[in-house]
Amino acid sequence: MSASNPKPPRDLSHHFSRVTQERKPSNIKQFYKYFQIPGIGNLAGGMPNNNYFPFDTLEGSAALPDRFKSTPNKPVDPPSATKRSKTPAPVAAQVVVPKESDTKDLLREIDLKTALQYGTAQGYPPLYAFLRQFTRNNLHPNVPYAEGPEIILTCGSTDGMAKTVEAFTNPWFEGRDPINEKEGMLCEEFAYTNALQAVKPRGLNIVPVKIDDEGMKASGKGGLEDVLENWDESRGKRPHLLYTVTIGQNPTSGTLSLARRTALYRICVKYDVLIIEDDPYWYLQYPSARPSPPALTTAKLPKSSGFPFLDSLVPSYLSVDYEGRVIRLDTFSKTVAPGCRLGWVTAQPALVEKLLRITETSTQQPSGYVQAMIAQLVMGSQGEIPKGGVAKQDGWKMAGWVRWLEGLRGEYERRMNTMCETLDEGQFLVKTGRRPSLESAVRAVSLEEGDEEEEDEWRVISSTKMYDFQWPMGGMFVWIELKLECHPLAKKLELERLARALWVFLTTEPYLVLVSPGTIFSPTEEILKEKGWRFFRMCFAAVSTGDVGDCSERFVSGMRAFWRRKDLDGIEELAAQSEGVEAQAAVPGFC
Repeated sequence: MSASNPKPPRDLSHHFSRVTQERKPSNIKQFYKYFQIPGIGNLAGGMPNNNYFPFDTLEGSAALPDRFKSTPNKPVDPPSATKRSKTPAPVAAQVVVPKESDTKDLLREIDLKTALQYGTAQGYPPLYAFLRQFTRNNLHPNVPYAEGPEIILTCGSTDGMAKTVEAFTNPWFEGRDPINEKEGMLCEEFAYTNALQAVKPRGLNIVPVKIDDEGMKASGKGGLEDVLENWDESRGKRPHLLYTVTIGQNPTSGTLSLARRTALYRICVKYDVLIIEDDPYWYLQYPSARPSPPALTTAKLPKSSGFPFLDSLVPSYLSVDYEGRVIRLDTFSKTVAPGCRLGWVTAQPALVEKLLRITETSTQQPSGYVQAMIAQLVMGSQGEIPKGGVAKQDGWKMAGWVRWLEGLRGEYERRMNTMCETLDEGQFLVKTGRRPSLESAVRAVSLEEGDEEEEDEWRVISSTKMYDFQWPMGGMFVWIELKLECHPLAKKLELERLARALWVFLTTEPYLVLVSPGTIFSPTEEILKEKGWRFFRMCFAAVSTGDVGDCSERFVSGMRAFWRRKDLDGIEELAAQSEGVEAQAAVPGFC
């Protein structure tokens, strides 16, 4: 398809759920366009008077966009060359949202009068306009369908996922509905727990697809083509949704190349599958991962983002989405803070319109406080002097927002290198020992040749690999594969029980390290029992900078101590303590 003559996105309305097909625009919301007529006497809306809002301003001290040192966009060797500068961080700036702005431009008016009032489901107009421009012009400038994508703000990616699932799936209940109406969702064979929990209560089949170091496989046994081509209809309908995290995949940390995305997308077109691209880590791509990462973007895209940093990143599925079947979830949880509960969905306009209908009768819009503060942070005061005596603030603007993302990438990349260097050095348990028979034989040969007997003893060095991992090319996680078959107790205890015991053992003194067991990311019971227990997920993001190396060293020490255990004393008790951990995967913090 010619980039100079793009076609409209495909009509995918046949995928809408029965309820979604019946949704109509909110009658109340249609009044909003009349509210903006200059001089209109608004006696129609049931809105409270903004003069009675108790807040006069919202204020906070916020970082300047260059607070954190960035890292290069090309591979760095050695990684230590990117360690944090000791120069003081730049001073912060004051962010103030006034009671009332002096501008009447809805796309530039940032104040409490508008932010705390009922608003449109699409999002707070100034922030919506900023994010729409960023999404279309900078983040995804190469969307191949005509007129480009639309966005809608959400209360975070979880909210976006829930609304997407509601829009495109029908609930199915065993004993009530026929099996041929049971729908399904594809995902990686290890997947983000909360996303699956949004789907399972609706009765959908969860269908895992094999992965490799990049992520989801397109071909081969268990790959996407194989799963869809050989679908067993006795299980229900062939899945029509695919949920995926493509950058720093949670939990495995895989990063999907543009070539792989293209191959997977073609399969989705062939089998009419919608792609839900959940991408909270898109800006966390690490050129310094070892060994040097392959070129994940092999084709030069027609349009630049306008920023070298953004151009250096692997592009979204949207860059190959010529049919408009990608629904992308973005969030401020990793770029600002999880407590913001703020994000946005990007998709073709017809799909976003249905999400808008769902939003009008559910969340209505994200928090006005949060939207106003984020808008003020990135845009700054838009009038000359906001009422309330607050001086005008410049805000980060688009260049500052991108620079902030660069600095965050730098911080997390240094953390990644710290953890992975420690894990690299600690993979093997090295033992030194003596073999008297070998020692005696060597000594006898030496004496026959006339050498003087030496007091130094011959030693045999053996090494046992305790775990394996790949340096992540993106995200916040390291995915550890345990080599439990090499443990001294491997023949005395089931390996699954041994893995459970190890997980608890690491939480005891002096190691005190909590990692996530792979079982909680297993989308099916079969994967959990087959191999979920073989993996640990380690996150280098949450602990303090100084603790990343210390916790990594304690993990290695705990692994070595556990591999030195040669009897079952206390092991069964440790394993028993881990029972039920999979059920706790939904608690806060297990992201």
